[in-house]
Amino acid sequence: MTTNDTFQVWLKSPAPDSANGHFQSISAQLKTARIECCSSRVSEGQSAVLLLLDDQITEEQEQECLREVLELERRVIALYMGEKKLPFFRVWRLLGMGVDDVLDLRGKFRLADALKSRLHRWSSIESILESDRVQKTLIGSCPVWRKILRQVVEVACFSSAPVLILGESGTGKELIARLVHDLDKRQDKQSLILLDCTTIVPELSGSEFFGHEKGAFTNAVANRDGAFALADRGTLFLDEIGELPLRLQAELLRVSQDGLYKRVGSNIWKKTQFRLVCATNRNLLQEVDKGNFRQDLYYRLGTCIVHLPPLRERRLDIPELAEHFLAHALQTDTPPPFDPLMLSFLLSHPYPGNVRQLRQLITRIAYRHTGDGPVTIGDIPEADRECLSIAEHTWKENGFKESIRQALANGVGLKDIKRVAADVAMDIAIDEAAGNLQEAARRLDVTDRLVQGYWAGKKDSDD
Repeated sequence: MTTNDTFQVWLKSPAPDSANGHFQSISAQLKTARIECCSSRVSEGQSAVLLLLDDQITEEQEQECLREVLELERRVIALYMGEKKLPFFRVWRLLGMGVDDVLDLRGKFRLADALKSRLHRWSSIESILESDRVQKTLIGSCPVWRKILRQVVEVACFSSAPVLILGESGTGKELIARLVHDLDKRQDKQSLILLDCTTIVPELSGSEFFGHEKGAFTNAVANRDGAFALADRGTLFLDEIGELPLRLQAELLRVSQDGLYKRVGSNIWKKTQFRLVCATNRNLLQEVDKGNFRQDLYYRLGTCIVHLPPLRERRLDIPELAEHFLAHALQTDTPPPFDPLMLSFLLSHPYPGNVRQLRQLITRIAYRHTGDGPVTIGDIPEADRECLSIAEHTWKENGFKESIRQALANGVGLKDIKRVAADVAMDIAIDEAAGNLQEAARRLDVTDRLVQGYWAGKKDSDD
């Protein structure tokens, strides 16, 4: 995105004929900050888009223009040039559609400086995303996953804020915690200390967190540092924070705010300073409502909240993840490819255990594979084949028959039922393929042209 601190941006308007004057004035302003404006699509992959809006542009024009640029995974800044006050509901709608920021050009600020700082930040984030540290450990390139990684990189590199990682079991919460620690830019950064809250014995919980003095209790034969001391100037990662007893929640809140604690059996206050990263598969807001989790601690932890998606919401990443796990299991940099039938199996397999379950599956498959040829359907262990056969016979029972029954009761004919079922299948395949129509066609086992025709018709009807 940058070359010697020079940036390129795509200056775009839903109504280009009426925006020519603005194009010239904005281009002249930004040129002083070494930001080059192009009125057509910039070939460079991650160039940002400046979307010019005014009072006359309709919601439909905005949506159509945004679809084009957001499909390219571009950062978008909306520049409002209207004469009237910009309504907040319009700003909120733009943010909801995927715009990164909205700048009202009637405000008294220097546009070039405002844009340059944002472009610098985004360029740094993209550079880190492409580094081996991220690419070789947090595998995946689908839009939803890359968006989350951008969020993690930004909070890790440009703040010292606590991070709360939410997600189902097996979605990679510990990997994200380690990435936050690795990217933390503190000059005197020390170790990452991991503590699993599910393994803490209540009788020894004080010692685990605070440490203890020799003789503080039976078997305390020597002084011992707890997690708070070990994490000093480093990062404390508390896994499954939702399991922490209320008494310890209060202590954690106090230490994270004040940085002071006492060892068990001691009257001397000690200082500690650490970055706090927590993870849980529980819904902590629900736990707050139930009285199982302190509200003040929740808001302390939730300065930055990262929601990790389950594997079913990032199925496009399954082939890449599977190849990575296969290479690791076979201890090679060039693993054999998966044949088409095996890829279909991997893409359709249920993963309640998410990425962890996929890794275990690939490991079992790797143990069975022999020779230099592709990994085939015969490499699937017997137990995993049984899971697939059960899924094959039960998909029709999971609400599908009931939906058909309700449609017939409401007088819907077979022709309309077929049409609706086909449309729903199209929508699901396109959604799970993150808008990649070729991948959706492959999953549906239909031609690319059929999916493209459906999608074009859908967009026309939406407009």
